[in-house]
This record gives sequence, C-alpha cells and structure tokens, in this order.
Amino acid sequence: MPEAGDNCNHEHKPSVVLVTGGAGFIGCNFVRHLLASDDSLRVINYDALTYAGSMANLAGLDTEYADRYRFVHADICDESAVGQVFDEEAIDTVVHLAAESHVDRSISAPGAFLNTNITGTYVLLQAARAAWGDRKDVRFHHVSTDEVYGSLGEDGLFLETTPYDPSSPYSASKAASDHLVRAWHRTFGLPVTISNCSNNYGPYQFPEKLLPLMISNALAGKSLPIYGDGKNVRDWLFVGDHCIALDAIVREGRPGATYNVGGHNEWANIDIVHLLCDQLQELVAPPSGHYRDLITFVQDRPGHDQRYAIDASLIQRELGWTPKHKFEDGLLETIRWYLASGAWIEEIRNTKYSGHRLGVIDPGDKKAPVAE
Repeated sequence: MPEAGDNCNHEHKPSVVLVTGGAGFIGCNFVRHLLASDDSLRVINYDALTYAGSMANLAGLDTEYADRYRFVHADICDESAVGQVFDEEAIDTVVHLAAESHVDRSISAPGAFLNTNITGTYVLLQAARAAWGDRKDVRFHHVSTDEVYGSLGEDGLFLETTPYDPSSPYSASKAASDHLVRAWHRTFGLPVTISNCSNNYGPYQFPEKLLPLMISNALAGKSLPIYGDGKNVRDWLFVGDHCIALDAIVREGRPGATYNVGGHNEWANIDIVHLLCDQLQELVAPPSGHYRDLITFVQDRPGHDQRYAIDASLIQRELGWTPKHKFEDGLLETIRWYLASGAWIEEIRNTKYSGHRLGVIDPGDKKAPVAE
C-alpha cells in the first residue's frame, strides 16, 4: 500500500548502485540500462549465478565499463559477503532483483524460494540498515511481482491497495519479502520503495518462461505446451520499459511507496503463442507446415491464477512513466534477439534446462518432484 514519505522532496541521486540478481534476466537488462544511461554511476552487480544467472548475460560489460562496473559472485543469504560489499563500496542505492522466480519450480522445490526470497531480503535489509544508519540520502528499492495479489476475474485491475492473496509458493515468498521491506521502513525508517510488475519479456530471459520456451521449442521442432485451455490472461511488459520504470522509481519515487508497473498488454496465453508462431513463420519458416501445428494442450498448473492485470496509473501520474513498446513490436524484437542468439540458447539447453516440464505433482507420489 502506498505511504506518504517523511519529506516533500523525494528526489534521490544515486552514485553507487548495488544491483542484486544482476546476472539474471531483468537484472542484466537493468545493469546495462544503468551503465549506458548515466555515466556518473558506479554499478556493483551481486549475483550467486544460480541456474538462471549467467556471465554470458554480462558479456562485454567488464571491458566497456571497467572503471564503473564490478561483479561480485556471492549469495544474498551470506551475511558476511553482503556486509563486505557494503564495507568496500560507498553504496547509496540498492535495487533488489535477486529472487527465485519461476512458479513451476516453486511447486517442485519451494524451499529455495523461502530461503532466497525471504531470508535473502532480510539479510540485505539488515546490511543496508547497518551501513546507512539514519541517512535519508539513500534508497532501497525492492522489485516484486503482481502475483502477490492473486487472481482476477474477467474484470478489474490490480491496484497498489489490492489485498495480497498469493496462490503459489513463489508468490507467497515474494509477498513475505514485500512485507519485510515495508516493516523495515515503518519500524527502522529505512528509505524504501517497492514495485510490483506484470510479466516481463525480452532479451536474455531464461527459456523456462513462456515466450523463450515457445521460441526455442519451435525452432527445435518440439511441441509447444499450453497449460489447460490456454485462456489464462497475463499483462505483458517489455523488459526495457521495466528498466526505465525502475530507474524512475529509484530517483523520484516517494519513500515508503509502492508502484505497480504494467505493460497495458493483456493477452491470453493461447493468443500470444498464436501471434508468436505467426511472427516466427514470417522470419524463418519450418521445413514444412506451420509452427501453430506444434501447439499441444497439457495438464494445467496447480493453483494456476486465471488473470493478472495491472493498473499503472499511479506511476504514470506521479513519475510520468508509461510503456513505450506495443506488444506486437516488442515480441518481434524479442524473437529477433533469440534468433540471433542461438549459441546462448544452445548452451542453456545442453547444460541447464532441456525444456522439460516442471511443477507437476502426482497425487499418488509421496515425494514432490525436485526441480533440476
């Protein structure tokens, strides 16, 4: 829920930014955005390099921005490592993106989500509090998800004041971390902001998520699995637009406030896959037939929310942000990036994720399957 700040001047000028999870999908795009858009910034990229994080996502940064960029390979749950970074660098801004984020994996192995998303957030909050004391010229921005709000019916939008109603272990862990951040603001006066975003898409997204999975499967001639009837609706946000929103919130957001960040792009899953197949068909046709022929419907995900949709009027009204990409254009740009990044996809397919389904629970099995 948005809260008024303690003073009228909300402007924050970052100097040294700690980005957690900066080797992941949104993180690497955000690190690139910061370095390219503000040549006065020093960026510390802190990432554990779990399956979804990769040094390949950061190729070229250490040479192009050698004097303003540092990568730290460590876990946010490691209190000593987090504290050491605050000791070594004059950090005045934290943008907390590090998280386990795939719903299916949270169904298969929820423990990692509780550890990283809840305990890791606590460790960061405590480290920032210890380093900053009562300073107000600092900012801790926490990046969250619209999934904390639960599921919508056919009508309505998620507001910043929508009650939390998480459905999956992933969204429950993110809801918990949101509450921790608010508590550290209210109890300890830590200058924080929170954003809850809709589904991101774009370059460098790990191919367990819908769009890159469909692209990589289609190019390999594999089936395109759609959960249930394919009518679940999501609001889609191009990652580059999200990065601009995060930057605006960090610099101009009200301390203590939450901002919903959405793409104004509601699409049913089946309609997105149809569009993707049609655009891919134009760019690189298969040996025979149409990519749509690869679509198959599979057993629905447990606890699958029916619809997410964001009301992003607060960030537009207060910070002047609106998404720049039309979905069709952003999707085409995304497809082109994946077509040009075959080696990147192949490396993941060979070493990290083959495209197999996660998060299926057999009621007759005493053990939940473990994500690979």
